[in-house]
Amino acid sequence: MSSTEESVRFEALLHFLKRDRGFDFTGYKRTTLLRRMQKRLETVGLDDYQQYLELLERDPNEFTQLFNTLLINVTRFFRDESPWKVLAEEIIPAMLTRRDDGARIRVWSAGCASGEEAYSLAMLLAEALGPDRFRERVKIYATDVDDDALSAARAAVYTEKQVEDVPPALREKYFEPLDGRFVFTRDLRRSVIFGRNDLVQDAPISRVDLLVCRNTLMYFNSATQGAILARFHFALADDGVLFLGRAETLLAQNRAFAPIDLKRRLFSKASKSPLRDRMLGSSQGSQREVMDTPNQRLREAAFEAGGLPQLVVDRHGHLMLANAGARQLFSLVASDLGRPLQDLELSYRPIELRSLIDQCYTERRPIILREVMWRPRSAAADRWMDVEVVPLSEGVGAPMGASIVFTDVSTAKRLQRELEESKQSLEAAYEELQSTNEELETTNEELQSTVEELETTNEELQSTNEELETMNEELQSTNEELQTMNDELRRRGVELNDLNAFLESIFASLSSGVVVIDRELRVLVWNAQSEELWGLRADEAIDSNVLTLDIGLPVEQFAGSLRAVLSGQSEVAEVSVTAVNRRGRTLQCNVSCTPLIALGGGVRGVIILVDEVG
Repeated sequence: MSSTEESVRFEALLHFLKRDRGFDFTGYKRTTLLRRMQKRLETVGLDDYQQYLELLERDPNEFTQLFNTLLINVTRFFRDESPWKVLAEEIIPAMLTRRDDGARIRVWSAGCASGEEAYSLAMLLAEALGPDRFRERVKIYATDVDDDALSAARAAVYTEKQVEDVPPALREKYFEPLDGRFVFTRDLRRSVIFGRNDLVQDAPISRVDLLVCRNTLMYFNSATQGAILARFHFALADDGVLFLGRAETLLAQNRAFAPIDLKRRLFSKASKSPLRDRMLGSSQGSQREVMDTPNQRLREAAFEAGGLPQLVVDRHGHLMLANAGARQLFSLVASDLGRPLQDLELSYRPIELRSLIDQCYTERRPIILREVMWRPRSAAADRWMDVEVVPLSEGVGAPMGASIVFTDVSTAKRLQRELEESKQSLEAAYEELQSTNEELETTNEELQSTVEELETTNEELQSTNEELETMNEELQSTNEELQTMNDELRRRGVELNDLNAFLESIFASLSSGVVVIDRELRVLVWNAQSEELWGLRADEAIDSNVLTLDIGLPVEQFAGSLRAVLSGQSEVAEVSVTAVNRRGRTLQCNVSCTPLIALGGGVRGVIILVDEVG
C-alpha cells in the first residue's frame, strides 16, 4: 500500500472517530497519533487502518481500548517537585494576598487524567487557607476527555505506590488508609469537581485564578496549541497564573502571557492594551512673529540648518520655504520657491501632499504617514520616509499654511526587516526545538507507561511463580504420600503373594479334590487333586460355571445341595456319587459342600471337597 493511500485511510479513521464518538484527534501531532495507533493495530493483529475501522464498526467495546491507547494518562502527585515548591511558597501566598478575605478562588486543572494534580492543588490550598476556609472559598475544576480516567479521579482511591510522592505529613493528614489503599479525604474532595472538557472543542472555564495544564499541550500541533492558549487567556482572571509542564513553552504566545518563572513554566496574563503608534511631536509656532531683522535672520538660519528636510507651504498652496535638506532631497532650486506646489514633482512624489495638506487644514491637527516608500531618480534603492504635515496657525484663526517634514527611516526599516527575518528564523528554530522537546517528552511518557506495564507484568509473573512454587510443594507432598502408599501396597502385595503361595501349598497338599465356587456357581479355586481326578487344568476351570464343566463328576446329582448351602438352608451337605476319573476308571466319591462365609457374615460361595472311597 502506498504512503498516500495509507494517509487517506488514516484520515478517514480520524474522521470516523470524530463523527461517531465526538473525539477530534485532527489537532493532535501526527507522529504521536501514528505511533500509538500502530501499537493498537499490532495488539489486535491487523494490517491497515481500513480493517481497524471495520473492527470499530463491528465491536463498540474496541473504542475503549483504542482511547486508552491514544490518551496517555501518565501523572503523579506533585509531579516535578521544584515548580510545586514555588507554587506553594510564592504563587499561592501572593494570590491570596491579592484577594479579599472571603473572596472565591477558582482553579482549573486541565487534562487532569486520574486526578493526582487536582488533589495536589487541593492540598496546597488547604495548607495555605486551612481546611475550613478552603471548603468555603475554593472550587477546583478538573477536566479531561478520558471518561475512565475521570471515573478513577472521582473515586480518589490510590495505591501505596501512587501516593509515595506525597510528603508523609500531607499523606497522613489528607489520606485515609483502606484495605491497603489510600482514599483522599472526603471533606476536601467535595471542593474538587470533575467533568469532561475537550480543550480543542469545548468552551473554557472562565474567571480562573490559577490554571494548571501540565504536559498536555505537547500532544497537539502548533496551530491547535495556539487556539488552546487563546482559550486559556480568556479563561484567566486579569491577575491569574498559568502553570504549564516542563515540556511546553509559550514562544508563539509571548504577547498574551508574561513569564513569572520561565524555567518552571509559570506565567501571568499579559494585559491587552490597544496598540498605539508613536507620534512625532511637531512644534507649532504659537508665539507672535517678531519682525525685526536679526530675529528673522536667526529663525531663517535655524530653519535652514534643521536636521530634517522641511518645506513650508502657504494657505494658497505656494511653496514658500525649503531648507537645505529638502532642496538636496528633492533637487529644488531658488526659482522653485514661490511656485504653486502642484507644479512641482514633490507634490505627488513620494506621496500626494495636497490631499494631506487639505486634511490637516480641515482637522487642524498634524497628519503623519509612516514608512512611505520612495525611490529617488538618482538612487539605486528604495527609501522609506515618515511624512508629517503640521498646520501653521497664529492664535485661533485659520491656518496660515503648513509645515511638511520628511524623516528618513530607511535604515530603521531595513533593520526592522532584518529583525523580523531574524525573529522568524528564531521562532522557526524555537518551534522546531519545542517540537523535538515535546516529541522527546512524549516518548519518555510512553516509555514510562511501558515501564509501568512491564513492572505490573513482572509482579504478575512473580505472583504466578510463587503460585507454581506452592503447587510444586503440594505436588511434592502428594508424591511423597503416593510413594508411601505405593510402598504399603508393595508390602501388602508381597504378603498377598506369600498368602497365595501358602494357600496354593495347602490346596496342593490336600488329598481331596477342592473346588470353590461363588454365588453364581463360577469356579474360584481348582486345586491340583481336582486336576488329577478330572483331567481339567485350573486355568480352564476357573471362571466357568461348575454345572457346565465337561468332567466325570456328576455335578447335577448334588446341584440341589449346592443351592441349599448357598441359600443358607443347609450348613453342610454330603452326597455319595459314582464318578469317572480322567483315565476312565469308575470310582465312588463322597462330595461335601460347605458354605464359604464372608468376614462380615453371609454366604459368599461353597467349598466342595471330593474324596475317593475304597
